[in-house]
Amino acid sequence: MACLVLKLLNDLISIDSSSVEGANEAVRFCGDWLQGNGLPVSTFENNGYTMLVSEIGSGDFTLVLNGHVDVVAAKAGQFLPFERDGKIYGRGSADMKSGVAAMMSALSQLNGMELGIRVQLQIVSDEEIGGFNCTGFLVEKGYRGDFAICGEPTGLGIANQAKGVLRTDLRVTGEAAHGSRPWEGINAIEKAYGIYGEILRLPFACESSDYYEKPSINLAKINAGSAYNVVPDECMMGFDIRYLPGQDKDEILRQISGIEGVQLIPGMFSNPVNTDRSHPFLQLLGEIVQRHTEREANYFGQHGSADTVFFSKYGIPAIEFGPAGGNWHGDEEYVEIDSVLAFRNILVELASSGRLAEFKGLTEKERG
Repeated sequence: MACLVLKLLNDLISIDSSSVEGANEAVRFCGDWLQGNGLPVSTFENNGYTMLVSEIGSGDFTLVLNGHVDVVAAKAGQFLPFERDGKIYGRGSADMKSGVAAMMSALSQLNGMELGIRVQLQIVSDEEIGGFNCTGFLVEKGYRGDFAICGEPTGLGIANQAKGVLRTDLRVTGEAAHGSRPWEGINAIEKAYGIYGEILRLPFACESSDYYEKPSINLAKINAGSAYNVVPDECMMGFDIRYLPGQDKDEILRQISGIEGVQLIPGMFSNPVNTDRSHPFLQLLGEIVQRHTEREANYFGQHGSADTVFFSKYGIPAIEFGPAGGNWHGDEEYVEIDSVLAFRNILVELASSGRLAEFKGLTEKERG
């Protein structure tokens, strides 16, 4: 079984899935593998992106295992996986083809068991660019389940929270003047940078929570000036704000727009994920993780966003939970082999525990 999942992982890494075509090829590969192992597969296409769903078992409770095979761009050599010191290196090894391989292997092992629940595997091809075409599409079509695990690399920790995403542009105006006489104008760049400092001191920017010291505020883009000898009369700033569970994005925008001299241009946003730490599902998962890792389960919050947001939007409890690795999106991306095998075994024990069906009513209550 160990050799099976590691071969599957190596095969997946070998597919350059950094393009739409490559990611679709990886989904097709997964579908062929699943069907070859006696599992049902339904394939979908949306806006040119391919995804699949494979479901086994029966019962009122559905556990969703969600994983993506698309990766960020890499050098050609990074699609030639190799093993060293208990790790597998290659683009997507951690983020998150190892999670996908373990989920596929777990589903194959669970197939034919009397589970008392349904286990639904979703493999998607666009998480790295937002997930709207695949997981967002599937969730809108009703593939939501009762609890969702996105197998992102978490070091076998349980990420039950994630910051929300708020992107916004700010237009700041000044007065043009000759560059040799800047005191006769108002420099929009200088004015904008002062406004940036004010944003960092706003009430929302200073709030904290159990998992987070404060929100993340990234001044991501700045565009101003047309010539060296002209005082710029306009400056555009682009912000990527990751806000905390419990914060409200409209209140954040209200606070920013209250700064004098700011013209706010809101962009995309996604809500934070906040799955109740006391949910019995998480307690059960924590017990199983502890047995397989011989250490107490680590619950934490992610700074970034994942496809969990689409389930959370509909009140479906969702977490990020997956193998251990490092340098994802970097040149030396790797995953720890032992953690891949442990992740697969944890999923098998979780789904076959016979206890998940008890949580159906709790999930429905959370949805309201």
